[in-house]
Amino acid sequence: MQPRQMYCFTCDSDEQHRALTTDEKVWLRAHTGRRSVEEFFMCAAPECRNLRTGFNKRPFTPVIRVPLPD
Repeated sequence: MQPRQMYCFTCDSDEQHRALTTDEKVWLRAHTGRRSVEEFFMCAAPECRNLRTGFNKRPFTPVIRVPLPD
């Protein structure tokens, strides 16, 4: 899936968001205990990496940011 422009709650602006990689999905499942994480997108801004869904700008309180890959 191509990155797309969506509003980012933590950046407070429209930013590019991309679908999660396989490793990021595994991390998010372990971190949240959810069975499915296919609906999440990550903000592509270099210092952000905040998660959102297609409809929910702020699905987690506090926000969850995907860690940088090792």
